Amino acid sequence: MRALLWIVGVVAGVLILLGLLLEAVRWLIIIGLVALVVVIVLGAVKTRRVLNRPAGRR
Repeated sequence: MRALLWIVGVVAGVLILLGLLLEAVRWLIIIGLVALVVVIVLGAVKTRRVLNRPAGRR
């Protein structure tokens, strides 16, 4: 009986940790995608600024 309780406890702990890990991974993916979009937008804005400058100041 004691061994069964240990097994159930360990399985429950693993499932809880797995759920937390998957939740964390999901949020990290979302944060990474937002950061990627920000970098792309900033790169596009800076590129346009450089291309719109007069040729004498390059």
